[in-house]
Order: sequence, then structure tokens, then C-alpha cells
Amino acid sequence: MSSTFFLQDSPESEDVLRAYGWDEAFDDAFTAHRSAGLTPGRVARVDRGHATVVTADGWLRVAWSTADEPPCTGDWAAVRPGDQPELVALLPRRTAIARSSASRTSRPQVLAANIDTVVVTATLATDAPAGRIERMLALAWESGAVPVVVLTNADRSRRPAGEVRDEVAALAPGAETLVVSSVTGEGMDVLAAVLTGTIVLLGPSGAGKSTLGNALLGADVLATGEVREGDGKGRHTTVHRELVRLPGGGVLIDTPGLRAVGVHDSEAGVQQVFAEIEELAADCRFSDCAHETEPGCAVLAAINDGSLPQRRLDSYRKLLREAAWAASRHDARLRAERENQWKAIIRHQRATYKFRDKQL
Repeated sequence: MSSTFFLQDSPESEDVLRAYGWDEAFDDAFTAHRSAGLTPGRVARVDRGHATVVTADGWLRVAWSTADEPPCTGDWAAVRPGDQPELVALLPRRTAIARSSASRTSRPQVLAANIDTVVVTATLATDAPAGRIERMLALAWESGAVPVVVLTNADRSRRPAGEVRDEVAALAPGAETLVVSSVTGEGMDVLAAVLTGTIVLLGPSGAGKSTLGNALLGADVLATGEVREGDGKGRHTTVHRELVRLPGGGVLIDTPGLRAVGVHDSEAGVQQVFAEIEELAADCRFSDCAHETEPGCAVLAAINDGSLPQRRLDSYRKLLREAAWAASRHDARLRAERENQWKAIIRHQRATYKFRDKQL
């Protein structure tokens, strides 16, 4: 476990909150909480039953109840100060990265909230799996933040870095794709120039997220570990999502490596990742074309002439199916919750009538 929080300067005024992303919109949303005597703070880390929150008066370790929507790193919260400070409420999230939970339930796992830039990382020391990059990009676009693809370990690249960059850029229409090395400093100035606001690092173990984060921070704040030579996989040296202030402005959230990247209700994000397929589909003869055997399908025509790889279409279909499945599960859960609420109301009414009849 790292000690990130204790390596940062203690905040002394509300100006520090602005350094952590506080703005007029959040201030307006906090009006009712302020009237209730609560204090704003940003969640820097979440542990079991407690959260570490940065406020204008300092760092607080606050308790939080098991609410329907637990806090996550990056949330802005209303805190009741005192001897036993408590997290009372969360402000509406402006953006959020969410993936399907590991339990495969309908509830998503929120990885980070109120983010502005998502750094999708992949290492040049091994072959970057195209499907994984596409999945992480779908999560990034769906979050509402701006994705940037960063290919790390340029000093250890197995292939010409420019060649790999061009291949990955083809997977990420609309997003910048950069090549960097935390060891030599290659590309770090360009990366620092494009990162803004609250930045989250996303990628598998061994992709160099924490090493990249330390380079941006200018200090060895985040824990790092070795990777296996054979497959480039690393240990989960980052075990919590932590929010750290960057010396040049903005804040950084490091995340544990993601073994599984399940898309959750991310159809819009998938469509953004595969923008060239969406553009081709607009020229299909039928508006509901499934791009399988239909005549006049512009997507299949692109497959046949080689301008669209079959792997790309297969990945597009797979992610759309997952997104549709997640959406249906979410809708089913909401229906079940509404039914349970009505059942509870009916039980309460029956108990009330029964009690009233006994009093007559």
C-alpha cells in the first residue's frame, strides 16, 4: 500500500479545492449541502467503509454508509465534519468510467469519477492486443472524458515505435496516439501538454501506468513493479485508485491493472471507437443492415475490397453485443427494484389496515 496522501502538501484554503478540480458548477450544486452545515471535499481514495477526502481544512478519513451508490475516487462529496467525520452525500458525477463488474451482475463498477482525460496505456515492450485497446477506448469515450492512447516503454520497443503507433492510431479514431518513454523522456513533454484537468491512467498490469505517473509527478510516489520477460505481464503493484495532485496543475488517478475490461451499457462509446464502420453503415442500402449477408451493404463491400479488416468488424459486433446485454441487464434490475418497492408499499399498507381493523 502506498502512502501517497502523506506525500502531498496539506491544503490550507479553498484555493486548494480548485487545484483539485472544484469549479463554479460544483459550487452551485453544493448550495443545499452548505446550508446544512456540510463541507465539500474530493474523494482521494476509498477503503472498506472509509474514504480519504481532501477538504479546505485538510485531509480527512471519513466513514461512509453502504448506500446504493458508494463513493469512488474522484467523487465530490458533502462531508459532516467533527470528531467522527462522515461522508453524507455525493454530488452528481460529471463524468465516470464504469465497467461491467467482475461478478457479471447488472451493476457497473465505477473506476473513477469527474475525470477530464483518460490515458489508455499499452506497452511497446510486448505486442499490444488490439481488442483490449478497443475495449478500453470504448469505456473512455462512454465516460464523457477525452481519451489519449499512450504507448509506453519506447526504449524497449520490439518493433519500430512509429509503425506500432500508426497501427494503434487506426484503432483510435478521434483520439491522439503518443509514444513515450519514462526512462529516456521521449514524448513526455508532448504528453504533458495534452493532459488537462483530472487525468486517469487506464490499462493492464505491466503497461507502465505507475511508472508513467511517477514521471508526470516528477517523483517516485506511485508503487511500481517488475514485469515478466516472457509475456510482459506485471504484478498489481497499484491496489487502490488514488488521486494525486500534479506539480504542473491538475490531478492524477492511478488505477490497478485491469485483467478484465467488460463494457457496460457503452453503445455510444463502441460506436465512437469504430467510427469508420458507423460511417460506412450510413451508405448501406438498408437502414437496419446487420452487415452480414444483406445486399448493398457498404461495410461488407469494404471487407471485400480490403479497406476494412475483418477483425475490426468482428470486434465491433462483439462489443456491441456486450453493450446490449449489459443494457438489458440494467433495465431488468431497475424493473425488479421498482417491483420490490411496490411490493414493500403494499405490504406496509396491508399491515396498516390490519392494525387499524384490530383497533376498531
